[in-house]
Amino acid sequence: MNVVRLSTHGTSLDDVIAVARHGARIEVTADALVAVAASRALVEALAASEVPAYGVSTGFGALATRHIAPELRAQLQRSLIRSHAAGMGEPVEREVVRALQFLRLKTLASGRTGVRPVVVETMAALLNAGITPVVREYGSLGCSGDLSPLAQCALVLMGEGTARDSAGVERDAAELLAEHGIAPVVLEAKEGLALINGTDGMLGMLCLAVEDLEVLCDVADVTAAMSVEALLGTDAVFRPELHEPLRPHPGQARSAARMLAALAGSAVVASHKEGDTRVQDAYSLRCSPQVTGAVRDTVAHARLVAERELAAAIDNPVVLPDGRVESNGNFHGAPVAYVLDFLAIVAADLASIAERRTDRLLDKARSHGLPPFLADDPGVDSGLMIAQYTQAALVSENKRLAVPASVDSIPSSAMQEDHVSMGWSAARKLRHSVDNLRRVLAVELVAAARGLDLRAPLAPAPATAAVRDALRARVPGPGVDRHLSPELMAAEDLLREGGVEAALTRSGIALG
Repeated sequence: MNVVRLSTHGTSLDDVIAVARHGARIEVTADALVAVAASRALVEALAASEVPAYGVSTGFGALATRHIAPELRAQLQRSLIRSHAAGMGEPVEREVVRALQFLRLKTLASGRTGVRPVVVETMAALLNAGITPVVREYGSLGCSGDLSPLAQCALVLMGEGTARDSAGVERDAAELLAEHGIAPVVLEAKEGLALINGTDGMLGMLCLAVEDLEVLCDVADVTAAMSVEALLGTDAVFRPELHEPLRPHPGQARSAARMLAALAGSAVVASHKEGDTRVQDAYSLRCSPQVTGAVRDTVAHARLVAERELAAAIDNPVVLPDGRVESNGNFHGAPVAYVLDFLAIVAADLASIAERRTDRLLDKARSHGLPPFLADDPGVDSGLMIAQYTQAALVSENKRLAVPASVDSIPSSAMQEDHVSMGWSAARKLRHSVDNLRRVLAVELVAAARGLDLRAPLAPAPATAAVRDALRARVPGPGVDRHLSPELMAAEDLLREGGVEAALTRSGIALG
């Protein structure tokens, strides 16, 4: 099993994926624990002082004017977690909760939050044991951190609430901790606040979405190339001299190069290079690199924002290197919320152009000789007619999900927290957008592969043939109407499992 080592210097997007999705173990470095202990000493000195310090000797939010007596400060932290664990709705996905836990641990290990080393070590132990707190869908406004989701995680650290074991069974947190020999943490001054004051939920979902969308851009290049091929389109528009030298967007150049490579050696493309009277292909074919490429560049920007946030140590108040403990507003989720919304926009548009290519494959007036709806006996058989309906429903939903969450703000905490990011909401809807995009591309894959089969005896390109053959291992080719839903979901599974890239790799084909 992979091991991720946490130091004081943040973490990487790849490490987030390794822990959240693949169960990598976590080791906190000795240097990090030394830094944690040093910042804790500063907080303890502040707690003993007569000088008021937010969250150490005062209440929270609009209650920050209340001075808390020393004998009540441990209770203050426990009360904070219990009251803020106020989520509702369905539990969020395991990978999201693990990402959230890991990212809060990353900040605790930075030595900038003032918690004790035991808090860091216990949080790592929970992740390594596969204990996943039950975090509810609603409760975060994406400002002052993802308060409720993080509080629901901190509650389990205290041995309260419920969590899922490594098998996914929901159980009492105290029972689970005891089973793994993990002592619940009794929170002390500032520790409850440090456990909940970060952008970790929305950032974790951003990291997961970046990973997914980078893969889906590669998939979209291949499914678009298959559609171009099946529709007797030209590959000439993907030549490099028409892209980077004329319009230097790196994503566009990469997508064009990949599509050109995917179509290399195609007997289908070669079959109509002479005598074809069409001057240009439709936009959904010809402009595929421009659209997918722009998605690539947007995802690259989102990755940059994620990497900056992964290098951050977000807490309020925060322990500075010179020993000062200062209030700040770094918990505001705006930088993350904006790119989450931006990604929902490009996911919607990439799905939209893929659906247009599918519709063209099914329309006998535009498919250049393919049977209506790619049906075996049109009229008796409906072929893939309703598969396009499913695509249309998914695309329509993604357009609705592209409405930004980050432009909204509802004041909270008696107007002390009077502008919030709604970044958690932006992240939640983006997850649905990404899933829908994958489904849309799966339908295009099924349709384009059937179109290529119907061009026989002309052989497709080696790359597109390899992907079509990988699909055929799960989904039969053209024929009489069958129960279509399982076939579409099998294609979706192929994409989710990385089957397109795996098929190319097995065939020794690299598209770049």
